[in-house]
Amino acid sequence: MNRKIGFIGAGNVATTIIEGLIDTYPQACNNVYISNRNKNKGRSLQKKLNINFCENNVDVIKACEVFFICVKPDNYLEVLKEIKSFISKDSLIISIAAGISIDYIQGILGTSFKIVRAMPNIAVSVRTGMTTISANNNVTEKELNLVMDIFNSIGLADVIDEDLIDVATIISSCSPAFVAMFIEALADGGVLQGMSRDKAYKYVAQSMMGTAKMIVDLEKHPGELKDLVSSPAGITIEGVYNLEKNGFRSIIMEAIEACNLKIKSLTDRKK
Repeated sequence: MNRKIGFIGAGNVATTIIEGLIDTYPQACNNVYISNRNKNKGRSLQKKLNINFCENNVDVIKACEVFFICVKPDNYLEVLKEIKSFISKDSLIISIAAGISIDYIQGILGTSFKIVRAMPNIAVSVRTGMTTISANNNVTEKELNLVMDIFNSIGLADVIDEDLIDVATIISSCSPAFVAMFIEALADGGVLQGMSRDKAYKYVAQSMMGTAKMIVDLEKHPGELKDLVSSPAGITIEGVYNLEKNGFRSIIMEAIEACNLKIKSLTDRKK
């Protein structure tokens, strides 16, 4: 990894990406450049990871061939206008923000730039994240593979058409909150029956992690796993019946629909 890679914004996601990059490619620290609105935080990260700190966003653009924009959506327009005149046509721009489409960025910068949109979820912080990736037609296969390599260092990355990236973001980036609620509810059920809370959380979290691993590693269909542990007239099927009777699946699907409506409203505000 000998390309110079920049990060405008050095928050939690940017820091995680940088750490994953350096763990995978130890010499990459010499080629990583960051800028941050909070200069003290930026310099602190510079010292911690032995990377390069730039006093402003433009210096990052001038130094790097590839750069991430890791600022909040409300600050996007300001940042894009600031750096627009300094971006090379050969630069690779990687955007990380919900509700900021490639079309929106192209509307400000123009259509001749190479733009990738990436949406990592919170689990990248433990290197088991899910990142959805879309790119415009200016991005080459080699450049897309570079982006995939970066995000695969902190989990799993997958390319998807941008018209599906919002729903992909919801089921990968919003779902940790839903899964955490389910874990909490299962643990509450254990506590209700007399179990200590710390043990209940440990058992439920491990069971969820193991179930997910079986689906991913063994390519088991979720329905197959449900059937495997649901014996005729048994305990598990009784619980499944109660969940189905109370609309468990439809409630989850309606939550996804509500999230989709919300993200569309945020996107519409940016048009």
